[in-house]
Amino acid sequence: MIHIRPIAKVLGFLLVLIGGLMATGLVASWRFQSGDGQALLWSSLICLGAGMLLLMVRLPKGDTIRKREGYLIVALGWFTMVSFGMLPYLLSGTIPAVADAFFETVSGMTTTGATILTDIEALPKGILYWRSLTQWIGGMGIIVLTVAILPILGIGGIELFAAEAPGPTSDKVHPRIRETARRLWLLYVGLTALAALLLWLEGMTLYEAINHALTTMATGGFSTRNASIAAFPDPVIQYTIIAFMFLAGTNYVVLYFGATGRFYKMWRNEEYRTYLSVVLVLSIVVTGVVWWSAGGVPDVQGQASWEATFRASLFHIVSLMTTTGYITTDYTSWAPGLTMLFFVLLFVGASAGSTAGGIKIIRHLVFFKNSYLEFKRLIHPKAIVPLKIDGKVVAPRILTHVIIFLLLYLLTFVLGSMIIASMGYDFETTVGAVATSLGNVGPGIGSVGPVDNFAHLSAAAKVVLSIIMLLGRLELFTILVLFTPYFWRIN
Repeated sequence: MIHIRPIAKVLGFLLVLIGGLMATGLVASWRFQSGDGQALLWSSLICLGAGMLLLMVRLPKGDTIRKREGYLIVALGWFTMVSFGMLPYLLSGTIPAVADAFFETVSGMTTTGATILTDIEALPKGILYWRSLTQWIGGMGIIVLTVAILPILGIGGIELFAAEAPGPTSDKVHPRIRETARRLWLLYVGLTALAALLLWLEGMTLYEAINHALTTMATGGFSTRNASIAAFPDPVIQYTIIAFMFLAGTNYVVLYFGATGRFYKMWRNEEYRTYLSVVLVLSIVVTGVVWWSAGGVPDVQGQASWEATFRASLFHIVSLMTTTGYITTDYTSWAPGLTMLFFVLLFVGASAGSTAGGIKIIRHLVFFKNSYLEFKRLIHPKAIVPLKIDGKVVAPRILTHVIIFLLLYLLTFVLGSMIIASMGYDFETTVGAVATSLGNVGPGIGSVGPVDNFAHLSAAAKVVLSIIMLLGRLELFTILVLFTPYFWRIN
């Protein structure tokens, strides 16, 4: 039997937290006199009121969060956040259509960064700040933060953390899950503050620095400018954003080791070494191709240079791999072969345990290493050839999990593409929209490329892509398990 009380308590706490964070937008609204204060205030009060009702309601006893409650809390938690998170858009009239508001909120909460807005700079400052904040909330998973607070509610949260944690990773910062969640969130907050400070010192306004720090560390990609990071041509600003995007795509446990001076543990991590190597190799390759095929990328003086070409290549490789989705130029115009490469990067993702979406490098590592070892097993069928990551044998259960995940991911992509294609969209737009939504990247190819948006899609297409975003952000299993008879079977 499913325990209702802990689910109601967590959802209530989530709504109170959302309401409190929503109220911080009133500062921007007051500072810029943007006229959206009333919408933010009412939205905040609705969230707070609904949250308090859930916290106060008397429900049957049973406080244990088991596997079932954990998965239900994550799924219902995200649906609740999205449903209430779109209130500022609807009440302010900035996004009056429910399908559009739902799409923009899902894109924010899942840190996808796809948008239906054609003129971002026309949004009131308070609403624009809330738009950025939705990505920061979803970045590491607000539910992990809830795990750190659950002892206050009188219930534990190890099952909840397992359901929310992005990617297959067994590393722990601290043996107690509450301490793990707290320390990772302190690191998340600290890096966000540092990014905001540096961007402000480098020339952004304080408002823009805060917004871009929020969406950079969330690997979200929402910007306050229509031109995204192209609006900030200063190389120092762009290199700073590259650095923080790369950090945000790193396993937060590995980042914690680095923050505490244990760099040897960072380098021993095979996924981190692969992540770094892939970024550097691809950036060098793309730089060469762009230079020789497209004549390079112009610098701030308008002259093509190796530095500007390398910076643009590095920026977009990091942006796509970390699923941030920021842009500085239309990279799909460089060369047809590179467009295919960038499309493939929509399926890669960065590190497990980071704020990035996508399949994750660790899964690719497990798959390719096991595929390579399979040739050895064919030659020596009686030999025991274990798969190792970081010098440790990968359990068969984890290997099976990874393979099934990859198959489900491919199946979801194919099925989603068939649904979108049936609505009349061309092949490039269809596969680009589905791939970028499932990977939580943002820009795709075709008419949803880096210089386009999703505004022209139908309401039905936006709803389908929103569901795909949620499936990708919660890594398929968390949502799909709810539709199996085993989940609801009474023990």
